[in-house]
Amino acid sequence: MKFVIAGATGFLGTAWRDHLAREGHEVIRLVRGEAVSQNESHWDPHRGFVDPAVIESADVIANVAGASFVRWPLTESYKQMFRDSRVVTTRTLADAIAKSASKPVFLAQNGTSFYGDRGDEVLTEDSAPGTDGTFLGEITKAWQEATEPAAVAGARVCVMRTAAVLHKGGSAFQPLHLIFKSGLGGPAGNGKQYFATISLTDWVRAATFLATNEASRGVYNLSAPNPSTNEEFTQELGRMLHRPTKLRVPALPLRKIFPELSPEILSSFRVEPARLLAEGFVFEHPTLNARLAAALT
Repeated sequence: MKFVIAGATGFLGTAWRDHLAREGHEVIRLVRGEAVSQNESHWDPHRGFVDPAVIESADVIANVAGASFVRWPLTESYKQMFRDSRVVTTRTLADAIAKSASKPVFLAQNGTSFYGDRGDEVLTEDSAPGTDGTFLGEITKAWQEATEPAAVAGARVCVMRTAAVLHKGGSAFQPLHLIFKSGLGGPAGNGKQYFATISLTDWVRAATFLATNEASRGVYNLSAPNPSTNEEFTQELGRMLHRPTKLRVPALPLRKIFPELSPEILSSFRVEPARLLAEGFVFEHPTLNARLAAALT
């Protein structure tokens, strides 16, 4: 199949591109600068421009683009750029698909922050959106809404609500790995909040599954089953690194110093991949131990 990917040089995009190539698929990278090879195509999402011929020729269009959230301080200008890097890019691709004759499949990255802090409630794709109004929570809603032109036009659209992807090169896990390896790791807040995760291998496999399975359509949680709590994650990572995990991080300082980031650490996301499992997807790393072992390899 022919994949056209925005964000193909990022953390997820690079791993997915390599996987697709090994599987024999063709990948065209959408780039902001000048295209310098036949595997690249110039686009300008802020001007709403993407080559219509590239869209028409594709089997799958995917957007995994997005500025990093692991940044401090989060200035107002960076927050706007963070939002646009997700919402504007998705809208540009959705509009282009809607105008195309071929209507390629559209895979759109998203996040589990959509659900908000729900304590022990099990969250599936049928769960209502969160109402706590967090920065990331509100962006995930706009991010999903940006896919609508493609869906309304009849394209098969899959929205991928992705949990924290565990890999030593990933922005979510890399700082945690360094902190815990230095012996300074510990639970955040009371540690009872659920922390949904997925291995990089399983994220790549799940995205490919959705792209190639013609029956897949709508919202999917790209998160491993049976998520652990923050404390369980902390204890297991400390055990695997042979480091103590006694330093608990109080919730109040986190909220004061990192007002946008702290909800992602302190909120509870007990997310289950109900639709992936129902459609026959089998996780390679279904347990926390397996995911952390893969991340640390």
